[in-house]
Amino acid sequence: MNAADSRAARGSGPAEPKVRVAGDGALLLDCGTLDHALAVFASLAAARESGELDVGELVPAAETVLVYGGEAASPRRFTMRLGKLLREHAGSAGRAGEEAETVIPVTYDGGDLEEVAQLTSMSVDQVINRHLAADYTVAFTGFAPGFAYLSGGDDALSVPRRQSPRPRIPAGSVGLAGPFSGVYPRESPGGWQLIGHTPRAMWDLDRERPAALVPGARVRFSAERGQLSIGEPQESARSAVDTEPEGGRPVLEVTEPGLQTLVEDAGRPGFAAFGVSPSGAADRGTLASANRLVGNAESLPVLELGHGGFAAEVLTTSVLALAGAPRSGRIEGPFGSREVVTGRPFRVDPGERMQLDAPERGLRTVLALRGGVRAPLALGSASRDTLAGLGPEPLAAGDKVLAGDAPTTAVGLPEPPAAELPVPGEETVLSIVPGPRDDWFGEEGLRSLTETSWEVTPHSDRVGVRLAGEVLKRSADYRDRELPSEGTVTGALQVPPDGQPVLFLADRPLTGGYPVIGVVHGRDLDLAAQLPPGARVRFTTTHLSTHPSTSLSTTEENER
Repeated sequence: MNAADSRAARGSGPAEPKVRVAGDGALLLDCGTLDHALAVFASLAAARESGELDVGELVPAAETVLVYGGEAASPRRFTMRLGKLLREHAGSAGRAGEEAETVIPVTYDGGDLEEVAQLTSMSVDQVINRHLAADYTVAFTGFAPGFAYLSGGDDALSVPRRQSPRPRIPAGSVGLAGPFSGVYPRESPGGWQLIGHTPRAMWDLDRERPAALVPGARVRFSAERGQLSIGEPQESARSAVDTEPEGGRPVLEVTEPGLQTLVEDAGRPGFAAFGVSPSGAADRGTLASANRLVGNAESLPVLELGHGGFAAEVLTTSVLALAGAPRSGRIEGPFGSREVVTGRPFRVDPGERMQLDAPERGLRTVLALRGGVRAPLALGSASRDTLAGLGPEPLAAGDKVLAGDAPTTAVGLPEPPAAELPVPGEETVLSIVPGPRDDWFGEEGLRSLTETSWEVTPHSDRVGVRLAGEVLKRSADYRDRELPSEGTVTGALQVPPDGQPVLFLADRPLTGGYPVIGVVHGRDLDLAAQLPPGARVRFTTTHLSTHPSTSLSTTEENER
């Protein structure tokens, strides 16, 4: 068979989706249906595996595929290549079925089983039998590490989410929501209708592949027989970290951890298939700067100090450095007292005590140790993901901070902050790229976004900066519509029904269900991570020079 015959045998490929810009480094492929999205995802995943497509992540969702990193930063070039890639890898979706089927045992004793029976006009036995008879496919992952949205179930079991979400759903709970079935991998809040539970661990970092279910996998449920209840399934004891640190020198003992002190590094990219977002240091430039100051590689683990003070006793001689939000501080000890200056390396010795005040400007300060911070790893990273619950726990009084033995070079020259950092009451300007769902708000909504001076609320955290100001109203055509879940990016301005935007930061969810009106440009992400409560924000729009509109039809683009 020659090349032409091979292409013909593969078929014409899935139809070309609408391409929407999602910031300066990502594209959202709007496919319109779940089946179309899965076909596009399968084709692009095959192209990436073969080396024909260079992208960082592919995130399938209910009707879209998010592409970010690599070629996604060049929208015009990617759009022009898309049709060819889909044609060349047509039929790749069928290869997902080559993986062995996963069978999940279930005890059907869920608290919403009777409610589901009433909603579907069936008996409880009929609900159970239909759930057992269906063949499922993992459509996409999100919400939490290991949480898989299972499609292909019986249409008659399509039920709405609960009116009032539960604050606590045990790990292993089996639920229904809309056309999907799913299993909660760990205890969390949620609004799905619960019909049973499974003892099978859906997320376990001791396994080579922590997630039991990944996109494209085939799934079937089986009924547990001969028992009324097997009790609540337990999460894996290794759900947060998979590698404990070995060795390391204890350099500091924390006496005052402040409001939040975390271990962070460059994050854990590449695990979208497991439902895991990259996380990592909120201010990447500060991470690199602090590490340079002590002679480390730029991505080594550090301590990220949130708002409030910080104090520690020194146990071992070392070289430390602070970068990011400037703080006043002093070191007291047998040799007297001296000032700590942000942006300069300094030596500490046993018996000394370091006391740092709250930030004078900005929000987050990075504290680097020469050799890096030694901490347990989860999926190759020491970063704490506060939303997913991955990585080392926040530091508490009495915890010891260990220094690693990573290769080092000479300490760095002093580095001033990369930008004037924000303070409460002052206005900071951030640049955004409109889209991918700015059409839900129209020109009036985008104008309202850019003309409002937004206030950072105290409810902000590493997941997102919550803003208060003018209510952003949807256009009439979208006022009563719900957006199917789709991939998110750091910097996305998601607008929930109350019209108050949330600016996603490092610990964002992998997928979200509210429209994103714009995405903060990559050059301003570090500044966004330094916004303290009470600061004010104004947005200005910028359009990518290679892509003058927020969305492109691939057909139109190829005709130009």
